Amino acid sequence: MLILPSAEWLVRPRRGPGLRARLTLLATGLSAAVSALLLWLGWLLVGGVVAAVPDLPPGSTVQVNGVPVAARQLGEALQQAARQRVLQAGSVAFLLAVTATVLLAWVITGQVLRPLHDVTATARRLSAESLDERLRLPGPRDEVAELADTFDAMLDRLQAAFQAQRRFVANASHELRTPLTVVRTEVDVTLADPAADTAELRRMATVIRDATLRAQQLVDGLLVLARTEGGALRIRELTDLASLVEAALRIVAPEARSQGLRVTTRMTPALTVGDPALLERVVGNLVENAVRHNVGGGWVEVCTGLAGPQATLRVSSSGEVVAPEVVTELFEPFHRGGVARTAHDGAGLGLSIVRAVVAAHAGTVHAEPVPGGGLIVTVHLPAA
Repeated sequence: MLILPSAEWLVRPRRGPGLRARLTLLATGLSAAVSALLLWLGWLLVGGVVAAVPDLPPGSTVQVNGVPVAARQLGEALQQAARQRVLQAGSVAFLLAVTATVLLAWVITGQVLRPLHDVTATARRLSAESLDERLRLPGPRDEVAELADTFDAMLDRLQAAFQAQRRFVANASHELRTPLTVVRTEVDVTLADPAADTAELRRMATVIRDATLRAQQLVDGLLVLARTEGGALRIRELTDLASLVEAALRIVAPEARSQGLRVTTRMTPALTVGDPALLERVVGNLVENAVRHNVGGGWVEVCTGLAGPQATLRVSSSGEVVAPEVVTELFEPFHRGGVARTAHDGAGLGLSIVRAVVAAHAGTVHAEPVPGGGLIVTVHLPAA
């Protein structure tokens, strides 16, 4: 059994003092340097002032600190005495200033860095089951509060991503379970029937083929989603959306004729740069949805062209009434508008693939309901 190392073991060990200690040392060093500079300047200033005393008559003496000093040595004696007093008092002030700086810097940096410790503690407590916890740091809107707000916003995005992943996995498991259950049931029923003949075996093979085809479509759709949502495009070629529409319409033409659909097109060249296979999947999914989710005797309209710096594809069709509030849900994986989840016509990934591929091409996709029933889907891609 493969045992993965814990997250703590993977973290690179940190050496040296922490941020609080480094800030304290920095503040102490600056305070000591400034205090020493002021002490030195005071020493120079006092020496210069005392050295400027007036000259006394030659041969006279003056007592400095009880010691008789000749008049010609008075200036030098006063200068030494004054500088000694400055050094004594300045040394005491220097030690007091440095000590006060150490204490104040340690306390203040502790208060300032406390929210960062809260962020760290929250990050260590988080797991996939506790992503709903937030800092919501009170106080002024400073840099630390901005960091906490950014951390909360990141948690919002992570929580949404985890929830979407759980829904996706649950839906994918449900969708894959259905064809597998069909296959197993058909095989068990046929094996349990001792009188099964060739016709029964052919019927079972047909059902199994349809179930495996649906499973293959689902897996292919999942692979496309993983490919487009996983990073940048690997292939970039000049592609005309109009030519892709023509190919897609030829594929769905028999189904459109069987339903009595009226198909109209208004196409002008719409060149863009991207992965031709993925763009073909976008056009194919939209055209197939327009035909598959239509009504008998309905209509389909496909338009391509350029709108400024964008290549545009618009697919409109009649169909069942779609409520405006559920339009955005149509782009979620495994959602089918007006079709039960257990339906056999598609895996419910068509519009989600469209959204993922368009986003990978730096484009946008928008859907809106048609009054009276139907849907309009508009795709905008950067024009070549």
